[in-house]
Amino acid sequence: MASPANTVEKSRDVRVSILDAARECIVETGYSSLSTRMITDRAGVPLSQLHYHFGSKHGLMLAALAHENERRLERQRSLFDAGQPLWRQWEQACDYLEEDLDSGYVRVLQEMTAVGWSNEEVAAAVRADLDGWFELLTTVAERIADEHGAIGPFKPAELSALAGMAFLGAESLILLGVGEEEVPCRAALRRVGTLLRTLYAGEARD
Repeated sequence: MASPANTVEKSRDVRVSILDAARECIVETGYSSLSTRMITDRAGVPLSQLHYHFGSKHGLMLAALAHENERRLERQRSLFDAGQPLWRQWEQACDYLEEDLDSGYVRVLQEMTAVGWSNEEVAAAVRADLDGWFELLTTVAERIADEHGAIGPFKPAELSALAGMAFLGAESLILLGVGEEEVPCRAALRRVGTLLRTLYAGEARD
């Protein structure tokens, strides 16, 4: 007979397997073509397990988004706490964007954002996930203001909004298949890092 600890561990493993399968499937098919059967077949578990752990396809995808979101938020917190200059952190954030596109996280976020336009429950969950990102960016902007003074007329929360919207907008265009030759999203984001590096160099000379 399985011990309670083994039972809990097995349940956790099943949950993670379903979350991983959901992310892989939505990357391949998109949300509108996604079925719970497709996910459980990929995970190698009965359909009943998906309903037991997540309730519905909506519930599963929101859990997948929250799971991936928290992992990436912790990664970004570590990045901004590392003591590197801001331009280096921005460049690393651009590198992370490529990782998140490859992993499927960006696809899940953007798909659930689109669902949220007509589903308030999903919209509230996506907003809650995004709140964590904008709060982190605002904290970084406040630290910049404390160390270097105000940046023009912008308040920290406004700088946070601009930085977050730049990445979210780039993600949308990239997922739509807009190439760099049409709208150079990746290059533009990288140029911001170059600009920050130039500003830091000028400040150091002063």
